[in-house]
Amino acid sequence: MHTTPADDLVLTATPAASLVFTTVLAHGPITRSEIAQRAGLSAAAVTKAVRPLMDVGYLVEDLNEGARSALGRPANPVRVNAGRAWFIGVKVTADEIIAVLTDLRCRVRAARHVRLTDREPEAVLPAITALVGELSTEADGLGVPVRGLGIAVSGDVDRAEGVVRYSPFLEWRDVPLAEIAASATGLPVTVDNDVRALTVAEQWFGAGVGLSDFALVTVGAGIGCGLVVHGRVVSGTHGVAGEIGHLPIEPLGPQCHCGNHGCVEAIAADPAILRDVREASGEPVATVADALEMARRGDPGARAVYARAGAAIGRAIGCVVNLFGPDRVIISGEGLAAYDLFADGIREAFVAAAFGTAAQCDLMTRPLSFEEWARGAAATSIQSFIGSDTQ
Repeated sequence: MHTTPADDLVLTATPAASLVFTTVLAHGPITRSEIAQRAGLSAAAVTKAVRPLMDVGYLVEDLNEGARSALGRPANPVRVNAGRAWFIGVKVTADEIIAVLTDLRCRVRAARHVRLTDREPEAVLPAITALVGELSTEADGLGVPVRGLGIAVSGDVDRAEGVVRYSPFLEWRDVPLAEIAASATGLPVTVDNDVRALTVAEQWFGAGVGLSDFALVTVGAGIGCGLVVHGRVVSGTHGVAGEIGHLPIEPLGPQCHCGNHGCVEAIAADPAILRDVREASGEPVATVADALEMARRGDPGARAVYARAGAAIGRAIGCVVNLFGPDRVIISGEGLAAYDLFADGIREAFVAAAFGTAAQCDLMTRPLSFEEWARGAAATSIQSFIGSDTQ
């Protein structure tokens, strides 16, 4: 749910303008002919879209006197004027709020962190508003307008309505977050699932640039998956596409917080690993860091827990690859701290589960801080601002 400032309607005036801007954002600096090729538009359509975007300063041309295409048209590269507008991204975890101020190319210019002692929306929203106020003041000092706010939370999020249907870690149900935050901050607000938000950032600015089909799998407090199919982030009719954390890998396995048994999340998420290491060792292991240290010391029970977790993640990735055949699967999340312990399990289970040449899919790890997740929230705000979420 978002609105568009009147003086920026040019960005969403036509699907072609949005497509051209998105292409330059992800691939620029880029010539008009390259834009046409990547976007599948005619040269005339690109010229028509580029001109008004340059007139209002969102695109600029890197001048190279005399540069001409084979057809005699200007061949100067076009790029996004990153300083033309600022955006704020907020990631809400179970115990912390991270907020970042980014430019139009989603480069972080400032960041703020605040601890959460109360997860109730009545406590979280004022904290978000205060952080947004701080970052907006910083942007005002630089003379650049903040054009939007993106908020990312875990769980079932209805982006179109701006409602958090259910966030298990925050224990929120049916919170109209976009409406409340917009009223409090005066900004257009986009609310999305945190993994999908991070996927948008990876698609435009990270390891997914140039790929039409890829998946982002996150490992940590939960197991998440963002999907990009034919160049678009997929959320599905009900907004829960990619929930591989709730694939029933072991039907007779432990009960998941969703109520089912043997979900990937019930085996491989941090709380499950901590539970199983305690059970295997018979010791009151306090934190995931302690469980990790125990496994690295060679404790056989702890190492077996991580091996089982790796196998569950690998089988889930195999299912994703079999279903839609991505070019790449990016593995990220705070759980990568233990990657050395379950990497073999992931790879072996993935190869066993992947059908035929699907096993050739590129698996890559990409450690990302929580500030990067907040940056993903800013990316969704940029996406809404340029209208690419409505095409």
